[in-house]
This record gives sequence, C-alpha cells and structure tokens, in this order.
Amino acid sequence: MKVNTLTPDKVNIITLGCSKNLVDSEEILTQLRGNEIEADHESNESDANIIIVNTCGFIDLAKKESIDTILHYAEQKNQGHIEKLYVTGCLSQRYKDDLEAEIPEVDAFFGTMELPALLARFEADYKHELLGQRNIATPEHFAYLKISEGCNRTCAFCAIPLMRGKHRSQPIEKLVEEAKGLARIGVKEINLIAQELTYYGLDLYKKRVLPELLDALSDVEGVEWIRLHYAYPTKFPREIFDAMVRNESVCHYLDIPLQHASNSVLKRMRRQITVEETTDLLNYARENVPNLALRTTMLVGFPGETEEEFEELCAFVEDQRFDRLGVFKYSHEENTLAHELEDDVPADIKEERAQLIMEIQRGINFEKNQELIGTQQKILVDRLESNYFVGRTYRDSHEVDNVVKVPADKHFLRVGDFSTVLITDADDFNLYAEPLLDALH
Repeated sequence: MKVNTLTPDKVNIITLGCSKNLVDSEEILTQLRGNEIEADHESNESDANIIIVNTCGFIDLAKKESIDTILHYAEQKNQGHIEKLYVTGCLSQRYKDDLEAEIPEVDAFFGTMELPALLARFEADYKHELLGQRNIATPEHFAYLKISEGCNRTCAFCAIPLMRGKHRSQPIEKLVEEAKGLARIGVKEINLIAQELTYYGLDLYKKRVLPELLDALSDVEGVEWIRLHYAYPTKFPREIFDAMVRNESVCHYLDIPLQHASNSVLKRMRRQITVEETTDLLNYARENVPNLALRTTMLVGFPGETEEEFEELCAFVEDQRFDRLGVFKYSHEENTLAHELEDDVPADIKEERAQLIMEIQRGINFEKNQELIGTQQKILVDRLESNYFVGRTYRDSHEVDNVVKVPADKHFLRVGDFSTVLITDADDFNLYAEPLLDALH
C-alpha cells in the first residue's frame, strides 16, 4: 500500500489466457472492492498505480504473451508510471523462481492458489461472505461459472496439472448460490467451465454428479441458458445427456475436446480412448440429444505424427461434421510426459496441418450455415458493432463460435436480451438475420 500520500491506491487487473483465468481475475476484483480498494479490470484509463497481471502458461505463444505483458508493465514501473506490479496465475505458478530472478521489477509473484497472500499485500482479508456478489468482467448478460479446479487426467501433452493441481470440486450449494448472485445482476447465460467437467463431484460426493448440478442450476430463476465447456470424452457419464434433455435451460451444446482421431496418436497422447469408442459416444450423443451442437478441439503436430496419422484425423473431421472446431499446434512443454519424446514435426508442417484442418471445417461450417437460411432462431444479443447487432444462437459460445448479425440501420435490438430472428443469409462463420418483431422479449 502507499505511504505518506493522500491519494488512494487504484488497481488495474490484466487477464491473459482462458475463461478460467478470467473468473480468477473476477474474484480478485470482487475481493479488492469488498475490502474498499478501488479496482478495475483492464481499464483503458491510465490512472492506476498498481497493476496485477494474471498470466497464462498453457503453450509457448501464451507464455510469450504473458512475459511480454509483464515486461511492458515492468518498464512502466521503471518510468514511474506505476508504483507496484504483482503477477499471478499459471505462468507465475509454474516458473515463479525463474521469473523472480529475471524480472526483479515485479514486487511479488503469486501462484494460482495464493489469493489470500496477494490480498495481504493490500492489507486486505479474504471475505467468504462475498460469495454471490461476484463482480463480472464480461457483459452483464452472461458469465462463467467455474465448477472445479485442477485435473487428475494424465494427458502426455498437457501442463495444466502442473499449474492447477489435482481436481477439486466446488459444492453444489455454493455454485447454486453463486449462480443466484449472477442472476440477480442480470446474467441470463451461464457457461460452466473447468479443466474437466465430467469429473465433477468425484472428490466431494464419491461419484460424478454433473447431472445433479445441472438440475439444481436449472432451478435458478432468471438463467435461461446453461452451457457446458471442456468435457473429457474418456468414460463420459452419459447421464449428462439425460440432464441436458430434461432441463430446458441447458443448451444442447457440448464442448468436448477430442485432440486427435488416430488410435496410435491417441495412445501416445495417453488419452485412454480409441477412435471407435469416440465415434460410439458421438453417435449416442446425437441420437439422444435433439439438435445437439458439438464443439471440439484438435491438436496437430504431436511428436511422431505421421502423414498417415494426420490423414486419419482429416477423414474423421470430414466424417463427423462437427458444428464447431478449433485447432492447436503442439507445444513441447517441459515436465510433461510428451517432453520425453522428440518434438520431430517441423513448425511449418504443424502450421500447414492446422490450416488444412481449419479449411475442412470452414467448408463444413459454410454448408451447415447455409442449411439454416430460412429458419427461425432464438439469439442472445451480445453487442452493437460496425452497424450490426451481434448475437448468438444456442449453438454458439461467446468469442469462440459463430455469430448472428442483424443490421442496426434497419432494426433495434436490446443488448442483453433474447430475440427471435429469421436467418436470411450465411457465410462460413456468420449468419445474417432479420428480427421477428412480435417475438421479441
């Protein structure tokens, strides 16, 4: 804290990485404000004298962005523009000692589970009574709800357990109370996130209880959409599909990162599943959840990935016709099981393969979007941008999926409201629509 000055401290929190990091930053923001410390999240103003950087350490590009951001604010401190610089999050957890030696301008580094220690720097205490009063950094109509932390899986390529530890579930009662608090401030869509959703409850209740959590959250008044992110396919509890069907507010949307579709690669990745088992799961899901939108992620360039193995992946993507798909290029992460293997796929081949997968998916997207022309769709309006009201269907999560555009020069929609629209045109990643005025609510 400042001394010998009448000017109060002002904190600006900078978040890098995924939505799980964003929730952590929101908790920091809530605790600081709850302790009567002025704080903002990624403010455009330059009046903050204390910066907190919440870092990502997932892959090389994320680590570079985090380090560049820390160095930027270290220079700001050297120039006298800020007084204190704190660093937290995954990169800090994983490389704390190295960072302390390399960037002495940082006043303190904190790991992913050291919020009380960070608050102590502000002479503040962690206030448990702030549960249900979260300050969100997203637009007020949607938010993320982190149902667990950490991961017990042993995927060869993944460093998340090194940074986030073992799986730890939040109690159902606590999550319901948090959801009620979000609903009270106007949140209509809740995105459930975790390192691994399907493991939820095993530590607390000795069984997987994600369906029971969905039942409980569906009773929260005001929440109209509940969306599932990051579900591991191995030993997938199929009762989740039943919960999706019986609860109207649970979107028929599932984010299920598969990573690959060659049995030999999956074995080297230690994914504990085969392509045949994956196909059976996807078929079951589509048969039992009407109009299910499936999102997945693939990883190309894993050590030893041959052209034949990559072609198996391409054929699988073409055959399965996922509604949404993203691609990562393999990053050789120290202390992971895959680091013992030779990173033998050249960077240009990784890039080429990633582009080929996305080109296949682009064509699938276009065809699926064309099929929606002439249909009515319920959308949640996110923002006004470039003379369009931009919204999403249940098939689309914020930032990572398709959008629906309604011309703002012809129509007015309220940001944060649901609207029923008629799809009039489409390209590979956008739908264009006109509102059905009598269906607005």
